[in-house]
Amino acid sequence: MREQILSLLAGQKTGAIPTFSGLIHITTEGLKREGLSLHEVHHDAEKMAHAAASTFKLTGMSSATLPLDLCAPAEALGSDLNFYEDGRDQFPQVKRVIFDSCKSLIAEFPENAEISKLGRIKIICEAMRLVKEDIGKGIVISGLIPGPYTLLLYLCNVTNMVVEMKKEPQVVLDALLHLSSFLAKIGKAYHDAGADFITIHDMGGSAGFVGPSVYERFVFPAEKSLIEQLPKPSVLSVCGRMDKALHLLSQTGANAFSVDHTTDIQSAREVLKDTLLFGNIDPVEILWQGDEARIAEAVVGAKEAGVDAIWPGCDLVPSTPIQNIKALC
Repeated sequence: MREQILSLLAGQKTGAIPTFSGLIHITTEGLKREGLSLHEVHHDAEKMAHAAASTFKLTGMSSATLPLDLCAPAEALGSDLNFYEDGRDQFPQVKRVIFDSCKSLIAEFPENAEISKLGRIKIICEAMRLVKEDIGKGIVISGLIPGPYTLLLYLCNVTNMVVEMKKEPQVVLDALLHLSSFLAKIGKAYHDAGADFITIHDMGGSAGFVGPSVYERFVFPAEKSLIEQLPKPSVLSVCGRMDKALHLLSQTGANAFSVDHTTDIQSAREVLKDTLLFGNIDPVEILWQGDEARIAEAVVGAKEAGVDAIWPGCDLVPSTPIQNIKALC
């Protein structure tokens, strides 16, 4: 399956439709089998690697994703994260923004900082090497980064950013391009550590959330700049309804696109033509709350609509039942 997926990412369609994910897909059951809790896997390379490999070992799903949160780049830039050490099964989140505006972000940006010395990047890269050694012959490894706009939302006062969008749009775009270059360096570090492809999860930058005009003016050029700088292959994953901006996706330069269940998959297939399209199984109502029959129906529907690979539309809910993931595969 690994070779089949790598061939697909290289643009070689064989007719077979694999199931895997470049988004976070660890489970509470998998962590339990490894004797781990979610809050502790982010700080230790061995624990992170065991957690990332657990879904494959339990279900046969032919992929692993690292890191196990989307906030590592924000942390690398100085953000303080909440790791939910109270035991809640939640992924880390930024506690508070650290820049008052896009202008201040640009002024204080660490242009020449060594990526491996920032935050948890070194630990994440070591975890990738460990996963590669453990199960790398049977699976593909995704190096996960947020999109530039999503990262900006983690870092900058949103109210001030919206004002800057109206009054100083070039400042906002410059801030996004700074973040694109920074994320590209992280993506390259993940690639060098063993990631087979890089997934850009721009969950905050969907045209369904920000609107088509904001997407085209700010998000799209930043995504395009990031993808141009990243090692290939790359997958651009967008949440929310993208129907009014689908024509821009193929212009970003990504090798493949992942959309969620709110985007009409048939429309996406028609607009993207031969570009690789992954998706779009609802991770909540279908994979977490559904049963095997609903999952099978959703998979058939996605295949009939023309996806090239079955992906959950977003990160898995950790408490997703193992039998449901097996049914997906």
